[in-house]
Amino acid sequence: MNVALVHDYLNQRGGAERVFAHIARAWPDAPIYTALYDEYVTGDLAPPSRVRRSYLARIPLANRYFRALAPFYPRAFESFDLRGFDAIVSSTTSWAKGVIVPRGAIHVCYINTVSRFAFAPDEYVPRFARPLLDGLVAWDREAAQRPTRFVANSRNVAERIKRHYDRDADVLHCPVDLDRFGVGSGSGDYFIAASRLLPYKRIDLAIRAAALANVRLLVAGSGPAEHRLRELAKGTTTTVLGYVSDSRLNELVGNARAAIVPGEEDFGLVPLEAAAAGRPTIAYRSGGALETILEGETGAFFDEPSAESLAAALRSFDASRFDAQRLRAHAERFSPERFIAHLRAIVERVYSENRARHGEKATDETSAS
Repeated sequence: MNVALVHDYLNQRGGAERVFAHIARAWPDAPIYTALYDEYVTGDLAPPSRVRRSYLARIPLANRYFRALAPFYPRAFESFDLRGFDAIVSSTTSWAKGVIVPRGAIHVCYINTVSRFAFAPDEYVPRFARPLLDGLVAWDREAAQRPTRFVANSRNVAERIKRHYDRDADVLHCPVDLDRFGVGSGSGDYFIAASRLLPYKRIDLAIRAAALANVRLLVAGSGPAEHRLRELAKGTTTTVLGYVSDSRLNELVGNARAAIVPGEEDFGLVPLEAAAAGRPTIAYRSGGALETILEGETGAFFDEPSAESLAAALRSFDASRFDAQRLRAHAERFSPERFIAHLRAIVERVYSENRARHGEKATDETSAS
């Protein structure tokens, strides 16, 4: 089976890119097709010798202003020449599901979420870009019918796929990079929010909640909302650190009282990364966190998407109730090896089913002649 891999873009370092690195490990000889690529940022996740970039990569400063290129991604992914491949395995939050595959080939799409510009435009799409939205939404719905099979990263996303695309999906939870984290002491006097800094992540809510509860909060990560969050954090109990290295993040999470997930996540790796470091998570009771946090064992929830509700959870939180080794054992249930084995099995099953269907069709046509 000749396999090609496709990912939206590899110019940033977040949960989707870390998951894709394990997909790339599952088929180590497969070429990788992506709209944009920054070797400095993701070269260890996807080596340059394997990467095939789209024509958009020739645009000056494309990696820096990649969100502004949204209207051009549909055509970029449709332009990839995937002839000669038996199976396409894509990884997407929006674009890669729209590739055109050769006749007779299968396309298994590992999907992190339904495109946010389609189901939550007010949260995700800048006002100046709204006139382009109808065309992108129409393309998104059409593209969602192209994969042979969807594999969702959570039951939460599988339900969203059914609701918005009317497609069924297998569910395969994301893996956590266990080797990146060692069990910490939890001896720090702070909570931590580690996230790509986008509005829907609701880090602003965490900053306000920490101030109300008078607890120390560290925010690790970068993104479009960073400047606004730094302004919001001035004079409060929160420190916005910006980008931190993997080793530094391991240290910060391991020493924290708990991690905080203040917004609704599609799946969200943070609770599992925190568990891998022996630390619990306080999360909004919604979305993917319901699938990765065992209440009272690996974390706690707050019930309303408000600073007051989170502040109350922070005030009452008792880190001593949580056992670090039990947390680590929970994270190990989401190992990369398990993920790779299950994903390969799904692709091989879909490939075999497709060959059987094509064989039956060929037999029928021969009999008819």
